[in-house]
Formats: sequence, C-alpha cells, structure tokens
Amino acid sequence: MVATLDATVASRCHSGIKRSGDIPTDRRLSPMTNAVGAGIGRTAFGERQSPRGMRRARQQAESTASSAVERDKRVEARPVEPYRGAVLIRRETPADVDAIRAVHAAAFAKTDGDGDRVPAEATLVDALRADEGWLPAYSLVAVDSDGQVMGHVVATRGLVGGEPVALGLGPLGVLPDWQRRGVGSALMHAVLGAADARDEPLVVLLGHPDYYPRFGFGPAVDLGVTPPQPWGPQYFMARPMAAWRDSIRGEFRYARPFDDL
Repeated sequence: MVATLDATVASRCHSGIKRSGDIPTDRRLSPMTNAVGAGIGRTAFGERQSPRGMRRARQQAESTASSAVERDKRVEARPVEPYRGAVLIRRETPADVDAIRAVHAAAFAKTDGDGDRVPAEATLVDALRADEGWLPAYSLVAVDSDGQVMGHVVATRGLVGGEPVALGLGPLGVLPDWQRRGVGSALMHAVLGAADARDEPLVVLLGHPDYYPRFGFGPAVDLGVTPPQPWGPQYFMARPMAAWRDSIRGEFRYARPFDDL
C-alpha cells in the first residue's frame, strides 16, 4: 500500500478512513482513514457505547495502529528506483473505474495469509459513487506517461454537527510498485488544493500522526470536531481550509458507505 496507516487505522477504525495506500515513505491510509470502517466500536454513528465497549474499541484501534506501523516499516525497507517520467493528476473518468478498483485492491491487500480476500477499500469507492455524498471533483487519479492509473484519492461529503461543511478524505491508494515515489503526496496536495479552491471549510481523515501533519493536519478535537467513534485524537485529524470558521463544531460523520466497513 503505500498503504498507510490511514488506510489501516481508518478502515479498521472505521470512513475516508484509515487506510491509505501511499505515504511517502509511504504508508497506507484507509478510506476510513476517512471512513474507518472495519470494526472498531462497530456501533452506529451517534450511538453511545458502554465503558467496556469503548475500552475494547480503543484496544482495537491501538492494535491496528501498531500493525500498520510495522507494515509501514516493511514497505519502507524496499529499495525503490526513482521515476523519471511524467505524473499527471486529473479527475477520474468512467474509463478509470476498473483501474481505480485494482489500485485499492493492491494497495490494501492483506499480508497476513488472507491475501485472497478483496479489501473493503477496493469496493468502497464503488459504493461512494452511488451515494449522495459523492463529489466528482474530488475523485482524482495519478497516471504515468503511458496513461496508466497508478494511484487514486477521493474525498466525499462529511457532516459536522449535522451540517455539510466538511470533506472526509479517503481512501487514498497507490500501486505497490509506485509507493515511496511521491505519488501519494502529489494526490494529497491535489485534492487539498481542489478543496480549498472550491471553498470547502474543513477536510477530515483518520490517519497516521507522523505523516499527515506535513499536509497541515492536526487533532480535529482542537478545532471542536469530535469523532463518531472512540478513536484516539492523535489519529482523528482535520485541516482547516481558507473558508473555515470557528463556528464549525460538533460530531463528524462520514458518507454513509463508511458505516458498512
């Protein structure tokens, strides 16, 4: 993956969120890394958990984060040759759908012996396209000089305090052979630039605290935005954009497909 913790923490933690396929020393960010979907405190958004359930959720999140870090170390150990060709970032087209699915399937593939199982991130983007939270302007692909898709990122409409004033970022995925070559960073800068240009106030993700601050992200709770699950504040992050205002406060909710992760 340039599969990063994002992908791992988010998707395992639950929206855009936490499993990303690329982090320059590339880690993976999960869609719930925006969507965080896999089972941490698997109650519905807004539903209160018992103290035991919250403890279990925190333990699962910590375990997921630890596994993601170890995976990142293995990814970073791989030798990489610099890419000399051109990289183009553009909006996805209908012709990219299969390639995008393949990117996330490869970026988020399991390394624990369950490699035949299709990662949730591979089908999450398809579900998001059919959801009312889908925003075509924020589904971007990275293509090489031959026009082949090597990475993808998407941000979908999120709610803060019930208001559509934020984006949930994720999943972000990069083909394994293209990880650690700056593709993930290029996608991040592109989607954040698009959000800022379109006056989006806030971008939220579930990701690795050692990676996303370089893109301007910090603990969402510092802005008064709380997670829909008991995720650690160091993983649930947000970046205020130029249109951000202090009145944007409350619980964050990802697009509905993240609930099913």
